[in-house]
Amino acid sequence: MSSWLKKKLTGFETYSIDVIFGRREDAGSAVYAAFLQALSFLFSGIVQARLWLYRQRILHDQPLGCLVVVVGNLTVGGTGKTPVVEKFARALRDRGRRVAILSRGYKSKKPPFWRRGWNWLTHVSAPPPRVVSDGTTVLLDSEQAGDEPFMLARNLPGVVVLVDKDRVKAGTYAIKRFGCDTLVLDDGFQYLPLKGSLNLLLVDKTNPFGNGHLLPRGILREPIKHLRRASYIFLTKSDGRRDDEIETLFRQHNPDADVIECAHRPQFLHRFGVATDSTDQRQPLSFLRGRRVGAFCGIAAPESFEKFLRDLGADLRFSRRFLDHYRFGAEDLTSVFEEATEKGVDCIVTTEKDAVRLADDLACPLPLYHLRLEIEIIRGAADFDEAVERICFSEIPVRRAAT
Repeated sequence: MSSWLKKKLTGFETYSIDVIFGRREDAGSAVYAAFLQALSFLFSGIVQARLWLYRQRILHDQPLGCLVVVVGNLTVGGTGKTPVVEKFARALRDRGRRVAILSRGYKSKKPPFWRRGWNWLTHVSAPPPRVVSDGTTVLLDSEQAGDEPFMLARNLPGVVVLVDKDRVKAGTYAIKRFGCDTLVLDDGFQYLPLKGSLNLLLVDKTNPFGNGHLLPRGILREPIKHLRRASYIFLTKSDGRRDDEIETLFRQHNPDADVIECAHRPQFLHRFGVATDSTDQRQPLSFLRGRRVGAFCGIAAPESFEKFLRDLGADLRFSRRFLDHYRFGAEDLTSVFEEATEKGVDCIVTTEKDAVRLADDLACPLPLYHLRLEIEIIRGAADFDEAVERICFSEIPVRRAAT
């Protein structure tokens, strides 16, 4: 893709996001919003018709004979799903389960067009899923695997990570090839062909349902009433204070689901491009206090990342925002480094998800770190432990929410 076309597409996507979040109020934006609203009505009809077909058993989900944990959300992006998947998979692994994470590999590099065409022409069987990790070795990079699968594979030794749009095929492969007895379906709340034993639904407390509209006018993938399909609701990015309004909404649509409230907590800073045995590789969070910092990220909720840095005492001199899952080019990074030099910063900080998209041989004129985050459960820890225990010590499907 040419740089001109890339800039145009990025500009259009940014404009669309501004319209969705009400950041533009001109006449053209109002017309565009009305057009998106019409598409939302169509999208809503398709979503509900699809769910009805599965509910009536006209379309069939497929059990694979093992426990399947579904982790997902009602909205697109920004709920902090990857750390929850990591925490759950680690807990299951530590209790003796043979775990595989199944991901669709959002924005991962597809097989070459000629190979896909040849498979279609020769009618050969579909290729096996891409093995990001076999539980021992990380086999693919972030471009081939996708950002989140690569992060999970790197942070979870002992857990198999597979990428394929067909999660039924990937699950079957995990069972037969690696002997897995527990499948964690990453971003799978809308993936209905694979029957889930347990549905974990994530809701971002800072922005639960956007403007309340479905795609493409809003950020909802399904109507809010579909909270009823959750077995457990994870309320992420919490500040620890109870929100009666949102909990009333949960109870209205799903009175039986346990609510587990959690927060993303910074753990340490990891320096990019430094050998693992170096004493400079990891820095405590106090390292940021009083330092002049530049930041960049390509995530769905950049505000939360920037707030972390300020709360840790960083003097944030500038922050460059890119679109979610943005694949940085040399021109982008050169611009960031130039601004960092102009602003006289002491170091540059990015997110872990962004760091995996940087080339290993990247030459940075300043120390570059990523901020490591982990999930901390601040309410409902007993419910989390119960969910893990039910999976670990049960050979039959655990409680399944209504469809």
